Amino acid sequence: MDDDYSTGSAGREALHDALLDRADPAAVAILNPRGRAPFLLIGDHAGNRIPQRLGTLGLSEPDRTRHIAWDIGVGALGEALASRLDAVFVRQSYSRLVIDCNRDPDTADAIPEVSDATAIPGNIGLSAAARAARIAAIHAPYQQAIAAEIARRSAAGQATILLSLHSFTAALAGQAARPWDIGVLHDGRNDRFARRLLDGLMRSPTLVVGDNDPYRMDATDHTVPRHAFPDLPYAELEIAQRRLATADEIGWWCETLAPLIEGAAA
Repeated sequence: MDDDYSTGSAGREALHDALLDRADPAAVAILNPRGRAPFLLIGDHAGNRIPQRLGTLGLSEPDRTRHIAWDIGVGALGEALASRLDAVFVRQSYSRLVIDCNRDPDTADAIPEVSDATAIPGNIGLSAAARAARIAAIHAPYQQAIAAEIARRSAAGQATILLSLHSFTAALAGQAARPWDIGVLHDGRNDRFARRLLDGLMRSPTLVVGDNDPYRMDATDHTVPRHAFPDLPYAELEIAQRRLATADEIGWWCETLAPLIEGAAA
């Protein structure tokens, strides 16, 4: 069901020499690559792998598996939705602590030295060459895979609606508790699909739905603006991590979201 994105044999050699060992997985996987639906699902923070050459980044195992490292539940939800909708799912394999693929790679927070008050020792004092290696091995292939899929679909006459999947924690950096079960992020441009999806979710009698909550789509977002603006319909979904903890909950979200996504596109 999935393909590893490749830069060609010469490219793979260069990337492996710079950062990734042969035992490391590809930076990005494409699930259901022949999906016929208009939806292109993406998972900027779907994985939490760390290249072997970087060890543990100086982090404990609990820190490497909690929210600072990845969006828990997004990989499984994306796979379920790809199957249910017959959609393509492009997902990142590596932890956002190695490099955050939803940040401009030239900004400091693309490779954070501190995340949610936790120091990341392996990210402190990186040289320009070390940063460039992470961008070349992980960030660039992921973004290139999304661009290539959009170009492929355009050439084939297949419509694209970009749907970015994320999860969020109950609290962050001492902020007040976040009551939402799900939020829809958009920035006001070409957001009819996002607003229709938001309207559908708000009709639920059981869900607490955020409109640009718990985050706003702003200049910190990178992937959706890079690929969707100004022409493609899009939405970014933020789902409460506490509600993605089990296979049953992920299945529930899949069956709840799929008809709303299809309805918003109709």
